[in-house]
Formats: sequence, structure tokens, C-alpha cells
Amino acid sequence: MAALEKGLAVIECFDAGHDRLTIAEVARATDLSRAAARRCLLTLTSIGYAEFDGKFFRLTPRVLRLGYAWLSSTALPKLVQPFLERLSEETHESSSASLLDGHEIVYIARSAQRRIMSVGLSVGSRLPAFCTSMGRVLLAALDPEEARARILAGRPSPLTPNTVTEIEPLMAKLVEVRAQGHAIVDQELELGLVSLAMPLVNGRGQVAAAFNLSVQSQRVAGDEIETNLLPRMRAMQKLLQPLIA
Repeated sequence: MAALEKGLAVIECFDAGHDRLTIAEVARATDLSRAAARRCLLTLTSIGYAEFDGKFFRLTPRVLRLGYAWLSSTALPKLVQPFLERLSEETHESSSASLLDGHEIVYIARSAQRRIMSVGLSVGSRLPAFCTSMGRVLLAALDPEEARARILAGRPSPLTPNTVTEIEPLMAKLVEVRAQGHAIVDQELELGLVSLAMPLVNGRGQVAAAFNLSVQSQRVAGDEIETNLLPRMRAMQKLLQPLIA
């Protein structure tokens, strides 16, 4: 099992900013020896999960099988997708659902009305949990000490002048989210972007995922959030609760 753990660690060190890596870079990113990193990379290459150009290794599309295996084995993405599409049609805004993975959120379903972020988002995309509305909803569902540990593990850094990065103010925001039942993040992830999120709760009262609406800040006028967007989200939340296992 140790070999499997090392192989997965090697796969996970590749991302959008590190799509081509040398053996030395993989060894540093995974805390493996160069010899162990080389063995893992050569094994991944031999079974088609990576390729080598003589200097750099990169993952191949075959890696997508790992993610799609989860997507095809769980009902949640298929269940929420039509609800997200309906919410997007009603509000003319983009809607998504995500799960918490460590200190990040992972998108599991999405209905996009327009591109409002500089970075394109799709199923499988990851964002920091501490500065996203869905992330705060999911963190708020955890034991406070676990939430604190996950936030600190992500080493929060400012993405805009509005980003809250200090741990105590972030923990206070999680208390607000628990009390309100929703999170609103105003231009902390990206300037011009306001995001609203609520938990998706199963029939046992447990938070199974989170969903959101992403809105351009100039489109949110007056009491639009309170009188239109949040009520529509609560209606979707209520419809989904008895359907989520």
C-alpha cells in the first residue's frame, strides 16, 4: 500500500501551475527521494498515466479515469445537476455544487450562464475553501478545531484586497455562516465576483455538499440578494434535502 500512496502523491503534485515536472521537482513536492520519485514516474509512464519527453514528465488524459470513476459511482452530481440548471435559468446566474477535500473545494456539478471569473471552472476544478462561499459553508459544518486546522493547512494568502486571511476573523465568519445558514463572499476570491452558498443537507441532517450562485457585483442591486437570490436557493435546498442519501 505504501507504493500506492506514493504513486497518488506523485499524481497530485501535478496541477495547472505545474503541468510539466522533472524528477527533482516531483521529489521536492512529495518529500520522496529522487530514486522513489523516479520509480513512481516511470511506473505511471509504463501504464499510460504519464509521459516523458526526455526532461519533463506530464500526466496524460488517462488520469481522468480516476476522477470519472468516482463521478460514475456516486449519485450526488447527477442528482443536483438539473436543480442547478433550473436555479441558473431562474436567476440568470451561474450555479455550482462542491465537496470539501482538505483545505480546498472540488466542483462536482456546474451550470454556467456566463463566464464571470478570469479562470474557467468546470467539474473537477479546485479553489481554496477559506475564501469561497461554498468553502465556508462546508468548513462551518465541521468541528471548529478541524475547520481551523484545514484553513491553516492551506496557508491563506490574499487573492484580492478584500480577502480575509487572518484565522480568528475567518473563524468568526464560520460562526456567522452556522447561524445564518448561508455564506456570502464579496470579492474575496476575485474582484467583481460575489458568491452566495448554502449547504445541501441529507435526510439525516448532515451536510453532504454545498451549492452556490456566482454573481457579478454590479448586478447585485439593493436587496436583490435577500429578496430574490437567497429565497430561490432556500427553495432548492428544501427540494433536495429528502432526495439526498
